[in-house]
Amino acid sequence: MDENQAYFDHMSKELPSRKPESEKGSGKGLFLAGMITGIAGALLVVAICIFGIGVQESLEARGNAGSSVRLNEGSAIDAELINKLQSLENTIHQYFYLHEVSNEELQEGLYRGLLWALQDPYSEYYSAEELEEILQQTEGIYYGIGAYVTLDTATSLPKISGVIEGTPAQEAGLRTDDIIYEVEGVSTYGMSVTEAVGLIKGPENSQVTLTIVRMGETDYLEFTLTRRKVEAPTVKLTMLEDDIAYIELTEFDEVSIDQFADALATARGSGMKGLILDLRGNPGGSVNAVVEMCRMILPEGMIVYTENKEGKRTEYTCDGKRKLEVPMTVLVDGNSASASEIMAGAIKDYGIGTLVGTTTFGKGIVQQILSFMDGSAVKITISSYFTPKGNNIHGIGIEPDIECPFDGEAYYGSEDHPDNQLEKAREVLLEMMK
Repeated sequence: MDENQAYFDHMSKELPSRKPESEKGSGKGLFLAGMITGIAGALLVVAICIFGIGVQESLEARGNAGSSVRLNEGSAIDAELINKLQSLENTIHQYFYLHEVSNEELQEGLYRGLLWALQDPYSEYYSAEELEEILQQTEGIYYGIGAYVTLDTATSLPKISGVIEGTPAQEAGLRTDDIIYEVEGVSTYGMSVTEAVGLIKGPENSQVTLTIVRMGETDYLEFTLTRRKVEAPTVKLTMLEDDIAYIELTEFDEVSIDQFADALATARGSGMKGLILDLRGNPGGSVNAVVEMCRMILPEGMIVYTENKEGKRTEYTCDGKRKLEVPMTVLVDGNSASASEIMAGAIKDYGIGTLVGTTTFGKGIVQQILSFMDGSAVKITISSYFTPKGNNIHGIGIEPDIECPFDGEAYYGSEDHPDNQLEKAREVLLEMMK
């Protein structure tokens, strides 16, 4: 998401650097007090929050392990660097005391460090095993605790952006916007979402303990959950009173396309006279999924366009043949990101729906996964995207037409879980339906 400073300007407090294992857990009280003072999401582990995730075919030029090394003029990798790396390796092998380090571990550290130097929280290195897990996520089946996880940019810590019904996360009482401070006593500060997810995931029926920072609480909370298989439909339809269809979109995966088409068809067949589309807590997903789903509701015209570093523009359009014919309200919040903002931005630009809730996350850049011949890959930021009217919402977000903050105290304080934002969206929609 970065054009970096714009993304991190709203950091409320500088956090300490990650502590070594021997010090983990120390200083918690000071950190928690500072966060609460300064600041007042399987595991469905969705580490994506990506618009345009795609895997490009492996290219020989991008990683033939058998090819000879050739130093390119002007490259950061030169003879001096290689000599220094050799010296560093010798120093580690000669002096490092805590445990043995393999050559493979050192090599992987170099790869990850190179991507870390970009200072972009969305560009990172994946091992072959990590890439396989990322690709499996698009199939809608996960192993973990049943929570969506994204990056909280104000603290550089992972947070829960959504909890799936009937999963260990919901049963344990985890909530949206809970900050994941530690996993099994290991600090998550400065980790990428993928790294944090790697700590939380594990064998089915095994246990994991999360240390949580929750707004309004004066101390850390600990939750011990048993991991299990989570099957997460990304689209859920409920028919409400007054012939209102309520569709929740939790992600934009490939499986979401058919699920969304089925939900719309069922809603129309049930006499839908108005639609509430819920994008709250939706971290994003694939460009293909969001574009195909937008084509099911938008009028003819632009859906979104991207521009890369050379200024090359790629456009995604809609023929308008399946334009939604009933009034619509769209629920959004600070965890609606990336592909969610593509859909919300297009709906707002065309004026075919009213946005209700709070300002969206503000992720206006695109990542792509590029694979190498050894099975590893990098996810790297490749372009910015723009709404139909040419707006780039990176670091800004999309403001709702009707501001309505979520009343968490009422929701979590009652067994009925009253959702004031949903009620507001329904109220607005009823007026539009008159």
